[in-house]
Order: sequence, then C-alpha cells, then structure tokens
Amino acid sequence: MSERKPLLLMAAGGTGGHMFPAQSLAEVMLRRGWRVKLSTDARGARYTGGFPHTVEIEQISSATFSRGGVLAKLAAPFRIAFGVVGAVFRMLRDKPDVVIGFGGYPTIPALSAALLLRRPRMLHEQNGVLGRVNRAFAKRVDLVACGTWPTELPEGVEAEHVGNPVRAAILDRAGAGYIPPGDYPMSILVIGGSQGARILSDLVPPAIAALPMEMLRNIRVSHQARGEDQVRVATYYAENGIDADVEPFFRDVPRRMSEAQLVISRAGASSIADISVIGRPAIVIPLAIAVGDHQTANARHLTEAGGAILIPETALTPDALSAQIENVLSHPEGAAQMSRAAMSCAMPDASTRLADLVETLADKGKT
Repeated sequence: MSERKPLLLMAAGGTGGHMFPAQSLAEVMLRRGWRVKLSTDARGARYTGGFPHTVEIEQISSATFSRGGVLAKLAAPFRIAFGVVGAVFRMLRDKPDVVIGFGGYPTIPALSAALLLRRPRMLHEQNGVLGRVNRAFAKRVDLVACGTWPTELPEGVEAEHVGNPVRAAILDRAGAGYIPPGDYPMSILVIGGSQGARILSDLVPPAIAALPMEMLRNIRVSHQARGEDQVRVATYYAENGIDADVEPFFRDVPRRMSEAQLVISRAGASSIADISVIGRPAIVIPLAIAVGDHQTANARHLTEAGGAILIPETALTPDALSAQIENVLSHPEGAAQMSRAAMSCAMPDASTRLADLVETLADKGKT
C-alpha cells in the first residue's frame, strides 16, 4: 500500500487577487508531493483554468452580504450555513492536514469546518489591510501569513511576512531584461485586476491619445477591459489611430508585462507583486472604494522605493495621467531606474516561504 500523501485544502474567493496566490502555492505543494484541493464557489471556479490539472476543485455554497437585492442578502446566511455543513462532511471523509484561507466569502465554509473539527488552519492575507473574512477568522486560526508589509492587524494577532506568491509563469519572467523607452516600438500594458476597471477604460485611452504624436506613433497598447466596455474602448483606440489589443482577460499577462515599457494598473496585491517580480515601471491607481483603502497600502512600498507613480482616483484625469505617461516614456534612464526599484521590492520566493509555513503547521498538527 502506498503511503498517504498529505492533503492541503485551500479556500479562496472568486477574484484573481485571491486565486493567483492560491494557484502559486498549489504549484509548489504539488512539487513537494502533497495532494491539493481548492474550495471555491461558482464565481471562483471561472479563474481555475491556470491551476495544475491535479488540483481537485470543490464548488461550495457561499454568498456575500454586499451584493444583490434584499432577498439575496436574507438568503446569504442560509447559503453559507449550508456550505459549512457540506464542508464538515467532506472534511470528515477526507481529512486535510492543513486548511488555508486566502480571503473572500467562499473561504467561510472551509475555515468554519476546520475550526469545528480542529484541523490545523491558517490565513494568507494579500493586502495591507485584512479583508472582512480574514479579519473575522484572524484570532481563530493557528497562523496568519501576510503578503504586504506592514499589514494592519487586529489587536493581539501576530503575523509572518512571506510576500505575495506569484504564478510560475510570472516567476519564469522574473527580472526579465528591460528595454527603456525610446524612438522605437514601445508597449503599454493596462490592467485593472481580474474584474477589469471601468475608470481605466474611461480615462486611459484619452490620456494615451493626448501624447505627442512623435511618441504615440511608436506605442502599442494592451488594455484589459470589462466585456461590456471592450467594443467602445477598442473603437476609441482605432478612431485615434492607436494600435491596441483590447480584451476582457489576458491569459499571457507575464509575456505582455515583460515586453512593456510601462504598466498602468490598479494596486491589487497580485498586480503589485507581478510588477515587482518582473520589474517594470508602473503608474498605479488604487481603487478608491477598497475596504480600508487597502490598495493604497499595497502600493506603498513600491511607490516609496521609486518603482511606481501613484495617482489617487480623486486626482485622476486624462491630462494628469497623460503627463505622467509622457514623463516616464520620455526619460529612458529614469524608466530604467524605476524598473530596478520595482525589482528591489520583489519577494520571488513568497510561494516557497508560504509552503514552508504550511509544512511547519502540518508537522505541529501531528504532535
């Protein structure tokens, strides 16, 4: 009889910010001989295409209290309770050695079941401010790992800074040689997180169109836009003679980022980690309504190091953004310095550090 492989159960909500670090950890744990399960809801399952095929995907019942009408909000606790009961029964049948939550409402059932059954459990918080679910569980887990440092923590909670794990495809491009801007073809990558960002679709195209013609003729844009915004954004670029590829989701972000002279992005934790590991100058626009203004916290280290320019939403206009784009692309030495500064903020071994914590917690659980 073959020896039982240890089992890691990961629970993550349905955004790239939660799912990409989970994917990265899965890649490492599988190489270390673990079985890996992912517990998420139907929304999260849409982001599992890049996960290794041996990761077992469990769709659970969950809900959020922040979206939907009155009936949806009234039904939310019942859906979550149903998910917890299902998670308990699954955990009794196939006991995980460690349960790790990455945040989002779909993590509630798995973490609640792990708490009830006293399984070793931990959190990984990507942002500089704990999300609602991670904050609720922070005092009920054995370990809290943080991607951004410092992270605002509840009183009495200690955490370990491991960084934000990035996917293997990003690591493959870590520190890729940067070609500074000049009088030759240049690329700008515009990313708004896995959900896209309407404000970037509204303001980035006119900001790029306002650049001097001698600069604009060299520029190619890769712009990630929401599906409902794709046609109008692509049409705007075309009508202004700008070479642009507009898609709702780029599956080859690592390649596009490594080829870019400039990245314009939200300040999601995974985006900041990707920018830092590959090492690209960036203009970041934190989401103004982010809980606890956590996107500004995410970008703090990168901006203070000189790797990115931060523009608050309140100050974001096409003219202001255009001026900053022109500033980066007209100063090749400065852009190259920004690239080096970004790399100085990187923690490319974050997934290994997190995997080490998982194995340490599993060993403690055996004693």
